[in-house]
Amino acid sequence: MNTSAPVITGIGVVAPNGLDREAWWQSTLDGKSGLGLITRFDPEGYPVRVAGEADGFDPNDHAPQRLVSETDPMTQYAFAATNQALADAAVDTGAFADLDMAVITANSSGGVEFGQRELQKLYAEGPQAVGAYMAIAWFYAATTGQLSIRHGMRGPCGVVCSEQAGGLDALAQARRVLAKGTRLVVSGGTDASLSPYGLVCQLSNGRLSEDARPDHAYLPFDPAAAGYVPGEGGAILTVEPRAEAELRGAPRLYAELAGYAATMDPRPGSGRPPGLRRAIELALAEAELAPGDIDVVFADGYGVPELDRQEAAAITGVFGPGGVPVTVPKTMTGRLYAGGAALDAAAAALALRDQIIPPSVNIRPNSAHQLDLVTDWPRETGLRTALVLSRGYGGFNAALVLRSA
Repeated sequence: MNTSAPVITGIGVVAPNGLDREAWWQSTLDGKSGLGLITRFDPEGYPVRVAGEADGFDPNDHAPQRLVSETDPMTQYAFAATNQALADAAVDTGAFADLDMAVITANSSGGVEFGQRELQKLYAEGPQAVGAYMAIAWFYAATTGQLSIRHGMRGPCGVVCSEQAGGLDALAQARRVLAKGTRLVVSGGTDASLSPYGLVCQLSNGRLSEDARPDHAYLPFDPAAAGYVPGEGGAILTVEPRAEAELRGAPRLYAELAGYAATMDPRPGSGRPPGLRRAIELALAEAELAPGDIDVVFADGYGVPELDRQEAAAITGVFGPGGVPVTVPKTMTGRLYAGGAALDAAAAALALRDQIIPPSVNIRPNSAHQLDLVTDWPRETGLRTALVLSRGYGGFNAALVLRSA
């Protein structure tokens, strides 16, 4: 235990396989996937047919209608997850000065569904039909701004845009502002990229799976891996200094943010190695842990053969072949972009709480990777530490060490 390390005190989740924290966690432990054929719009004519949709989510259950009409689903998911996280942590925002609370989120897609709808109005009906909130609802920082206003959090707020790595980078930024005197940070990430325009934007990276079978489309570390599928949702966490959380009587300290590091991959063709292994080593060093001290790795799991090979090499290079249990629970949700790493951090915190490693589903591990993948069923084991890995398109790498609080 590091008495100066901040701790996670509340967790909120909206995911394709569960619309709240405990429903999602139970589905994850049960191996219940939220992947399916796209229903949000007609995917005929698109090469990608499978995604992780947050079916059944009703934004009106989590925010006033006025806010719902002004915001994109990415922000509406954050409304719900933040409500959960604050309730889980038993936070009374009225007991804090507004400048003592901050919001730091990650975002990757922007409010593409809201933006597409308003642009369609522009083209079909003219500029007078476009709503005033087109100016802000699509913006990457919209979620941070709306949460700040809604909960009266006026401290050092911000948004991080490093694609899937952003969920960990946002937590690292939360840690920084807490070290400078902020008392509470709402942090994490949510994304909602499942609109026609959003899907077309994603296709440009060439990494999405075109398999139309939900149980075959996303197979990280499998010999049949052929890309990933997109998903929507994410997780929001409340993070506080340990002393502050204990003083106010927080019901639970899930985990401490023990170590973190971020690196960038070199430019393609440079001949230099990817930066993920270095991020792992730096995060362990900051946490003052040896590789043997890590009990589980929540892998990034791209599902792209070469990127899987690179990640496996980074993990085995640090921990040795089969040296640590590895899991990819996002096989049940798809890659949620800025929401994905935050969701993995939530899964790691709950794994530490319940002393269980959630499984990866549908995978038949490629023996060449030499990973101890937890597949099909959860693995009960003693857990004190977890390493969460994430990579963002463009060369971003992030590693976060969580330790039982």
